[in-house]
Amino acid sequence: MTLPHQSTPHDTGGKLPEDHRHMIRRRWLTAVIIVLLVGIPAGYLVISAGQSRDSGRDKERESSAAGLQDNWPSLMKRRIFEVPIPAGAWGVAYYETSNWKTSRLYVQFTTTAAGLDGFLAESGTSRAALTPGRITVGDRDADIAGWSFVEGMSWAGTTVKREDPRPATDLTVDLTEPAFPRVYAVSTTSP
Repeated sequence: MTLPHQSTPHDTGGKLPEDHRHMIRRRWLTAVIIVLLVGIPAGYLVISAGQSRDSGRDKERESSAAGLQDNWPSLMKRRIFEVPIPAGAWGVAYYETSNWKTSRLYVQFTTTAAGLDGFLAESGTSRAALTPGRITVGDRDADIAGWSFVEGMSWAGTTVKREDPRPATDLTVDLTEPAFPRVYAVSTTSP
């Protein structure tokens, strides 16, 4: 014989009591918060590690490159070495060397006559400082960069000396075609 169903104070007609439902919701909410607190930083770490690895590979590739790279040096390099390549310059290439004693940035580019004047002014010199027939880039630096300053061209050069720790820059300009001078610069700094 079955006894008739008697309701008790905790009987909710087959439904969980309200407190029990809140407890389950709190547990789910706590679990979601824990997953987010752990998962989001872990995701950032994975992404950051990947970016750092890629950046290291780029720097390794750049430092292992031998000779001039057909590209503009970064704005940061141009600022550090004080080589203000004029906007609109073409045929831009650069190479950087560094050791415990000195760092050098080798840069070449072609510009207009006005671009050359602007470059010289921003470098702290002027066209009047260019000595006709003078090649200021030394043989060692020319070999490193792969430059050859052959006779029969209209060369002019100067050296921009700045107060330490700012870099000194040897500038040699090919003025054979005066409207489109070709600039060769070696900027040297001591770290």
